[in-house]
Amino acid sequence: MSALKETLSQATKAAMKARDKERVATLRMVNAELKRIEIDERRDLSDDDVFAVLNKMLKQRKDAMAQFRDANREDLAAVEAYEIGVIEAFLPAQMDGDELADFVAALVTKSGAQGMQDMGKVMGLLKSEGQGRVDMGTASALVKTQLANL
Repeated sequence: MSALKETLSQATKAAMKARDKERVATLRMVNAELKRIEIDERRDLSDDDVFAVLNKMLKQRKDAMAQFRDANREDLAAVEAYEIGVIEAFLPAQMDGDELADFVAALVTKSGAQGMQDMGKVMGLLKSEGQGRVDMGTASALVKTQLANL
């Protein structure tokens, strides 16, 4: 069992003991998704796999929250915001704007990219080296900008 998965399990138990219903529900949802993937793929998940699942769930929650806000459903947006907070607690800290720009610039140099045709190379490096610490949408825009300026 991966260390992150064990941490999630322990957090679920602690939330149950504290009778924090909302946190328990969110953590159970995360654990259920991890279990579903393990069963479907018939393998144990590594920490990188768990990070990928958490990032996917985080993106889904952010998209849902934006849609709820657009529909003036602040009650449902608040639920999504709470779930985002719980999930983010198990992810490494996200890079801020300047740090992300420097990281992307270093990856562009490292990959030897010559222009937009090499975006796939840079994005591959970004995905492997920035796992969990990078918002891929923001990073993709930075990569496009930097490759366009080459």
